Amino acid sequence: MSGNTKTFGLALIVVVALACLPFGVSGYVLGLLTLAYYFGVFAMSWDLLFGFAGEVNFGPSFLIGVGAYTAGLLNHYPHWPIWACVVTGAVASVIAGLMLAVPALRLRGPYFGLVTLVAVLLLQNLIVLYAGITGGEIGLDLPDVLSIDEANNYWIALCFMSVSGACLFGLSRSAVGLILQASGQDAVQAAALGFNVTKHKLAAFCVSALFSGLAGAMLIFYEGTASPGTVVDIAVGVQVIIAAVLGGRRTILGAALGAIFLIVAGEILRPLGQLSTFVVSAVALLVILFFPGGFLGLLSRSGRG
Repeated sequence: MSGNTKTFGLALIVVVALACLPFGVSGYVLGLLTLAYYFGVFAMSWDLLFGFAGEVNFGPSFLIGVGAYTAGLLNHYPHWPIWACVVTGAVASVIAGLMLAVPALRLRGPYFGLVTLVAVLLLQNLIVLYAGITGGEIGLDLPDVLSIDEANNYWIALCFMSVSGACLFGLSRSAVGLILQASGQDAVQAAALGFNVTKHKLAAFCVSALFSGLAGAMLIFYEGTASPGTVVDIAVGVQVIIAAVLGGRRTILGAALGAIFLIVAGEILRPLGQLSTFVVSAVALLVILFFPGGFLGLLSRSGRG
């Protein structure tokens, strides 16, 4: 049995087990995990771009925010149905990602990351500047939500994360994923072999934007509001990056595991106040420094042992 088949089989078992949770846990736990699943998609999308294409996107919340606010504005004003808002939000993220990536991918070194970081700041300023339309820092209320039932929201998020994970994992293990990995490790050598490095990295950015936009749009319809602190803030992007690295670079599925850990650990340690952020950050730092393979790497090593 191949390693990919084993990974897929284990992931399927975990998803089935998670799907049964609404029958035995409280709505509070379901709400916490629902949020974690959307962040899991954010982290998996980021891992495709960084882990395989080797491009450090310091502003994942730019793509998330474009998808979220496009969907939110379309629902708040012309009252489009949720599905149309989500699809349009995802398309808007891809278009915005293309507008950002086409010039940015020509840059070398840290400049690509800086461009993506500046894009987040610009989007934040636009939201505050046009507060009369976007709701500003207070947020934009939505007339529609995915569901008022916590169990239904949980299953929607779990299904969305599972399908997204399967698509991203499959792509990462395909021929395109191998080319991306080669390009990320040595772009010059990959180009010498005849691969169009820029085209493949641009495709990876578009796929990352698509799933980030979808997840951002669905998240606001779960919460019933779109606010900068939820989908555009730099802290959100930092959390996504830490989750992906914590779960295991170039694993895709590990990124979801890292996101769930961060959300759940942060809530469990909430009684510690500001100390909770320190504890979670310290654990993340230790894992990144001493276990570069992340959580999934540790689990794989334990399994082999």
